[in-house]
Amino acid sequence: MTDYDYTEMAAQLDRYADVPDEVLNEVVTRDGLCFWAFERADMPELPGQETPDRELAAHMCAGCPVIDQCRELELRTAGPDTVGVWGALPDTDRRALYPVWTRRRGGEAR
Repeated sequence: MTDYDYTEMAAQLDRYADVPDEVLNEVVTRDGLCFWAFERADMPELPGQETPDRELAAHMCAGCPVIDQCRELELRTAGPDTVGVWGALPDTDRRALYPVWTRRRGGEAR
């Protein structure tokens, strides 16, 4: 299992701190691979993996040009209530990232 450096991951998202939600939403829905490359019925199953959610996220988002923007948008809009795959991370990893990301922005995690 790969451990992520959530501090580094949150720091990488700082460049989007001033980008309005509407702009992030437009970029992610226009350029995100998951919005046009996959039919929900075609989502791959990856049985037998030690971390199947991480493997699925990596597979689904491989090559996507807007991973960071997607991750930023989901952290803003769903916060700790996030579900599914967004920004090449499963919800468990985004929940772990959320308090680190929030502290970098000068707030308290909800």
